[in-house]
Amino acid sequence: MTPRDLPALTVGELQEVLRRREVSPQEALVALHERITEVDPEIGAYLSLDLEAALRMAETADLDLPLGGVPIAIKDNINVAGQPCTCASRMLRDYRSPYDATVITKLKKAGAIPFGKTNLDEFAMGSSTENSSVRTTLNPWDFSRVAGGSSGGSAAAVSANTAFAALGTDTGGSVRQPASLTGVVGMKPTYGRVSRFGLTAFASSLDQVGPLTKNVRDCALIMNALSGADPQDSTSLPVPVPDHTAQLGRDIRGLRLGVAKEHATTGIDPQVQRLVRAATDHFAALGAEIVGISLPHTDYSVAAYYVLATAEASANLARFDGVRYGYRADGPVGLLDHYERTRAEGFGREVKRRIILGTYVLSSGYYEAYYSRAQKIRELIRRDFARVFEQVDAVISPASPVPAFKTGERDSDPLQMYLADIFTIPANLTGICGLSIPCGFAESPDGVPLPVGLQLLGPALDEARLLQIAYAYERTTEWHRQRPPLSARKEFAA
Repeated sequence: MTPRDLPALTVGELQEVLRRREVSPQEALVALHERITEVDPEIGAYLSLDLEAALRMAETADLDLPLGGVPIAIKDNINVAGQPCTCASRMLRDYRSPYDATVITKLKKAGAIPFGKTNLDEFAMGSSTENSSVRTTLNPWDFSRVAGGSSGGSAAAVSANTAFAALGTDTGGSVRQPASLTGVVGMKPTYGRVSRFGLTAFASSLDQVGPLTKNVRDCALIMNALSGADPQDSTSLPVPVPDHTAQLGRDIRGLRLGVAKEHATTGIDPQVQRLVRAATDHFAALGAEIVGISLPHTDYSVAAYYVLATAEASANLARFDGVRYGYRADGPVGLLDHYERTRAEGFGREVKRRIILGTYVLSSGYYEAYYSRAQKIRELIRRDFARVFEQVDAVISPASPVPAFKTGERDSDPLQMYLADIFTIPANLTGICGLSIPCGFAESPDGVPLPVGLQLLGPALDEARLLQIAYAYERTTEWHRQRPPLSARKEFAA
C-alpha cells in the first residue's frame, strides 16, 4: 500500500494497518494532508488545518484504543482547544477556542486525533453550505452542485477521501441531508445521547452532534466514542451506552419497517422515489416486513420547525454583541450604534433573517399565535412517532427529496431551501434517532451520477438497532463503496 492509497481507507481499515504497524499515525496524517492539499482547493471542505498539532498527538497515539491514531475532521462550530471555531461567520473569524467540547474530549480518550475544521453554513443555518461567509463547499460528485448543509464540509471531506470520518451537527437534518447528497453515512443520535457541551448553539432543543463516515461500521465505532452522559450538559441522558457494533451482522428477518403514506409527496424527485422504493423492496427481500403507516402531522413539521428553531437562534445569538467577544465594528457612535453595526456587519443574510423571524415569533402579541402553537404541533408530531413505533421497528423515507441541486439554484427562494429538510426535520422535533445511508444514484441532466440517501428513523436511544438495519442493507449492496471520480469531475467543471 502506497501513501496515496491511505486516504481512501475506512476507519476500520486504517485501524488494521496501524495496528499491524504497516504505517504509523504520522504517515497516515501526512498522506491525508497531501490528499487535502491536492483536492480540497476545488471542493472547499476545510476552513483550517493544523498538521503540526495533529502530528504531536500522533507521536503518543495508543493504537490499542478503539480509535487509536485515527484522524477525524471536525465541523467548525465544535470547540477544539487551540483551534479556530469560526462557525463560518465573520462574527467569529479571529476566535480560537480555549477548551475542548465534550465530544472532542471523548474522541481523544478513544485515541482519535481531531484534524481539520470543516466548512458549514454560518452558525449551522442552512442546507447547502452557501451561507458560509468563507466559500461554498462544492459537491465532489459534481462541482456545479452543492454538498448540502449545514455539515456540507464534513460530508464532502468524507466523500472526497479527504477525511477518514468527520463530526457534523444536526439541527434539522444537517448531518443526514449532506450525507445523502454526497453519498456517505450520516447519523443524528437521539437528543441527549451525545453531549452538546462545547457546541456553539443554534437551537438548543434541536441540536445534536453526529458522525459522518464511509460505512455503517465506522459510524457505530464513532457512536461508541461519542455517546454518554455529561455533567456539563444538563440535557444529556444518564443512560447506559450500548456497544453500537454488537448488533451489526444480525439478521433483520421479522423486523417491521414502516413506510408513511405522507412521504409520497409531490415534491420528491422521481429518481429519488424510485431508488427509495427499490431499497424498500431490498429490505423486504432480506426478510423485513414492510408496513404501511401514517404520520398525519408531517405537513406541519417544516412550519413548526422554522418557528421554534429561529426563536431559539434569536436567543442563542444574542450573546454575539461585540462586547464580550467576536467581531466589533470600528468607530461606533454610542452603544446602540455599536450593537447595530456589529451585528449587521458580523452576521450574514441568512443568520439575520432567522434572528428577525425568531425575535418576531417571540414578541409580545405573537408568542401565542406562533411559538406556543408550534410547540403544540411539535407534541402532536412526537405522538405520531410514538404511536408508529408501537407498530414498527423503524421508518423508511428519503433523506432528501432531491439529489444535490445547483449552486445558486435556491438562493433567491428561502422556502424551497427550507423544504430540502422536509424528511429530516421530524427527528429533531421529536428527539428520535435517524440515519442516512447511500441507496443509489440519480442522473443529472448533464449525465453525472448524483448520490441518493435512504433515511432510517428509530425510537429514542435505539441507534444500535438502526445501525443493524442499515448494515444489513449495506453489506448486500455496493453503493457505499462508490467514490466520486474527482479527475473526471475536474474536467466536467472546467
